[in-house]
Amino acid sequence: MITAFHHVLLAAPPGSEPRLRAFYAGVLGLREVPKPPELARRGGVWFRGEGVEIHLGVEEDFRPARKAHPAFLVDDLDAYAAKIPDAVPDDLFPGHRRIYVTDPVGNRIELLQAL
Repeated sequence: MITAFHHVLLAAPPGSEPRLRAFYAGVLGLREVPKPPELARRGGVWFRGEGVEIHLGVEEDFRPARKAHPAFLVDDLDAYAAKIPDAVPDDLFPGHRRIYVTDPVGNRIELLQAL
């Protein structure tokens, strides 16, 4: 039986870790968590927040996820929209307001706030 959701993994190109840190920690407010030493040698970066964890792994032949995406519940969607000028609003999900953003390497991210 599945009891919880642990993390989602998105791909990223080699050398993109500084840009990912600026976005996931600096803009989204997640905190970086250390990767186990064996996995750290592969590159990438992991982040954690209240009840969420996202791993960004290096992929040599990287292509961003433009349709598939993680969706994060937030308590102040307007604050994120103000910090991310290229956010695209979408009110098509019943009971929620949401925006779509792209991370620095082109992966799609959804931020939702319950009405």
